[in-house]
Amino acid sequence: MIFLSGPRQVGKTTFTKEIAKEFKNNVYFNWDIIENKKKLLQNPAFFETINRVDESAPLIILDEIHKYKNWKNYLKGIYDQFSTDYRFIISGSGRLDLFQKGGDSLAGRYFQLHLLPLTLAELSKKRRNIESFIKNPINEFDINEINPSQDKWDMLCNFGGFPEPFIKSSKTFLNRWSRTYLAQLLREDIRSLTEVKKVDDIEILFSLLPSRIGSPLSVNNLVSDTQVSYVSIKDWLNLFEKFYLTFRISPWTKRIARAILKEKKLYLYNYTEIKIEGYKFENMIALELLRCMYSWNEHGYGKFNLHYIRNKDKEEVDFLITENNNPMLLVETKYSDESVSKNLIKFQNELKIPAVQLVNTKNVFKYIKNNDNKILIVTAPRWLASLP
Repeated sequence: MIFLSGPRQVGKTTFTKEIAKEFKNNVYFNWDIIENKKKLLQNPAFFETINRVDESAPLIILDEIHKYKNWKNYLKGIYDQFSTDYRFIISGSGRLDLFQKGGDSLAGRYFQLHLLPLTLAELSKKRRNIESFIKNPINEFDINEINPSQDKWDMLCNFGGFPEPFIKSSKTFLNRWSRTYLAQLLREDIRSLTEVKKVDDIEILFSLLPSRIGSPLSVNNLVSDTQVSYVSIKDWLNLFEKFYLTFRISPWTKRIARAILKEKKLYLYNYTEIKIEGYKFENMIALELLRCMYSWNEHGYGKFNLHYIRNKDKEEVDFLITENNNPMLLVETKYSDESVSKNLIKFQNELKIPAVQLVNTKNVFKYIKNNDNKILIVTAPRWLASLP
């Protein structure tokens, strides 16, 4: 089976219906549709009754099935019985991941794939292959036209990467959509599934997060600001991740003197909530890189992870990409500063790997020599547009 998960309203249903067009025999099931729900409860193998066009294996799409109380046992049962004759796509929000450790195991029965908000590389015409990128991530990347890439980047900055507000490109629609989207997640999805009762406190906590983007997130500070217990804050931050409201990246400590060990940095999937432009810029780049990590790992290219570097002297580089637990590329973001980051130079000298500094200023493209290495300083969309 394919488990396709990601943020609410990111386009999972539309995407799976497009895939279904490639199958002559297909069934779309949505747990939220009452008639569909009745069919499953009355006959768990309801899809056997479809009228087949030919003898090819049908595609069965089960959307929002995770809302069914016994969904894991149900999926295990139908997969074990029908896997040789049917193909299955299971789509839904982050709740597909929520109970992975509980109930009967589905191990060996599915691949987990993710659909995230739109990123610049996905909207671009040309992308590098992964082998070329790994070999030299700061060379031979300039393969897209500059102006179209910048235009798409500006659209993402203004309207975010969720398909509906991006396509409509209307600020008033975005404002209405964002308000409704957040209310649905906090007051409906999270409360109904987790039985969290202090929704007002959760909303207050989430409202504080856009101003914490790009810095190690201190749970103790959030406890002080919200007057809520440490345990509750930790639990709610985990819920935000599981429902794809936020994502966090961990510090990298190997080969870094006096590195901090625990505090993660937090980012939003809907970065239009962020009002400080520098924070939004870093968040957008974080999401671009996160999409790469999911895509490369799920294609089987290797084991890639996204980290940041910070030591106890508060010297920091925003992002570090690792391959098979080895440092591969340093990425620094500078919203309005074209001068090379001293911290980027320092950590490049320690790790001996390529480095790129992404800036918001237009028409920047230069290499800085750093001992035996070099640092690329470039306008962000010019480099991001070609990411594999």
